[in-house]
Amino acid sequence: MCLFDIDGTLLHNAAADHREAIHAAIRRVYGIRNPEDARIEPAGRTDPHIARHITLQLGLSAARFEDRLVDFKRVAVEEYARYDGDLSGHVVPGIPDVLEELAAREDVTLSLVTGNLQAIAHLKLDRAGIGHYFAHGQGGFGSDAEDRAELPAIARARAGGIAPEHTVVIGDTPHDIACARADGVRVVAVTTGPFRADALRGADAIATTARELLDVL
Repeated sequence: MCLFDIDGTLLHNAAADHREAIHAAIRRVYGIRNPEDARIEPAGRTDPHIARHITLQLGLSAARFEDRLVDFKRVAVEEYARYDGDLSGHVVPGIPDVLEELAAREDVTLSLVTGNLQAIAHLKLDRAGIGHYFAHGQGGFGSDAEDRAELPAIARARAGGIAPEHTVVIGDTPHDIACARADGVRVVAVTTGPFRADALRGADAIATTARELLDVL
């Protein structure tokens, strides 16, 4: 099973509307006027983790955050659904060919491990024109767990209990590597996101292009 991250791995620079949806949900649910004033590196983190960091940094209590977390997730999806932009121009070059070739193989299952909330993940991929490669009801998402380290095991369970030794995470951040290691699965890092190869040395392999990724897999 191949567990793909989305932002920085499948799509490049496609998170602007997603970021705005998270900020809008924080405003609506928690009453924080300027969530953009908080400082956080979002790459590789789950949506709830990002929201927690922003709200606590701007003075919200942890208890208040937890009390409204379900509402935050719902409203974030509502806000993202308001956008209808075409993201096909943000697909990482060569990724459609990679997905097409992997999808044609009977011994490969394509799925997702992403910090995106599940509904946002599928909306984003549909708008990019590659959503049909990833079945609904599969994968591990930020809506399942705030800690990304829990997501590969969730994705394996949803796929019928695929063994760790038959699973590989494909991502572009040290957090992707860490979540794979936490579940005992292999990991291929790509340099199509914000991190260069020297920051991704903990991966089993590193690819700089989609063609290299396919060769490594």
